[in-house]
Amino acid sequence: MALVHDWLNQMGGAENVLEEFVDLFPGAPVYTSMYGPDKMPDSYRNWTIRTTFMQRLPLVTDRHQAYLPLYPAAFQTTDLSGFNLILSNKSGFCHGVTSRKGPRKALHVCYCLTPTRFLWLYDQYRQREQIGRLLDLALRPMLALLRRWDYAAAQKVDYFIAISSAVQERIRTIYDRDSVIVHPPVDTQRFSPNPSVPVGDYYLIVSRLIPYKRVDLAVRAFQELPHERLIVVGSGRARSALEELAGPNVSFQGWQPGERILELMRGCKAFLFPGLEDFGITPVEAMSTGRPVIAFRGGGALDTVIPGKTGEFFVLQTPEQLRKAIENFDVHAYDPTECRNQAERFSRESFRRRLLECLGEFVTR
Repeated sequence: MALVHDWLNQMGGAENVLEEFVDLFPGAPVYTSMYGPDKMPDSYRNWTIRTTFMQRLPLVTDRHQAYLPLYPAAFQTTDLSGFNLILSNKSGFCHGVTSRKGPRKALHVCYCLTPTRFLWLYDQYRQREQIGRLLDLALRPMLALLRRWDYAAAQKVDYFIAISSAVQERIRTIYDRDSVIVHPPVDTQRFSPNPSVPVGDYYLIVSRLIPYKRVDLAVRAFQELPHERLIVVGSGRARSALEELAGPNVSFQGWQPGERILELMRGCKAFLFPGLEDFGITPVEAMSTGRPVIAFRGGGALDTVIPGKTGEFFVLQTPEQLRKAIENFDVHAYDPTECRNQAERFSRESFRRRLLECLGEFVTR
């Protein structure tokens, strides 16, 4: 068996999934475009990691986006046809590895975090990364070529697994492929409830502070909620702008250690999730501690939040809609046990069981 991952130079949700794969299939080599050991946990040094020619490119682990046109070639020249099973963990180009060479054919299952966002949802990505007009004009012809390659590579995958209903629909629309859903793992053992912790007087956000996370919606909403309090945990390039926008009832605490985040989640009135995400781990972590969630009605939150039982939705991404949801929110209307039970559906154990069931079914077809 071979595991495939886009790049190993930063930590995020994709890397959490990869760690589960490595634990599930010890000894399976990890193929990736490039790897920066100094940027990853020390435990990764115990893995068998195999890179492509991109590993030798200057500053590639610091500026991997600058080498965008080279990823298709890097993975296409990675021949894994000699393996029995390939499991790729894709948000970029790693599903393009070669699984057939002559009579040899490996079964390729792609765990799809999303079809390549900066190709197929480029307008959203351009706004998120604040790409200027000149760079935009230069990128568009190249992106058109990469989209053709990406679509063709997706047709060579044997089976797709989607992380949410939203991604499943995207796979169908963009790649014209069916998929099954296996939600990403959430550490529900760590994010446990503590009935002795009283509910505090604050709402909570835990997020990177970058524009597409839409923390600005909450900051603006609380301008009109002077008697409510919001705590924001996280850092990022948008922090200074958000702090300028915020009133005295919004507190920015930067990144906090895990124990502090757990403490804040256990005591919040509700966890706020104003962005649009493919899945969204943090709302499930909050529910796992027994607390409800107020989320934008879209993306992965549609799979995780049950209105009236584990939280509420607001329909439009506007400060007014979020403010109304908070004004109508009754902190006593949600059973912590129901929140916890819903979160357990997305536990690491559930993820592993469902993934192994799918792989077993694919292998025996």
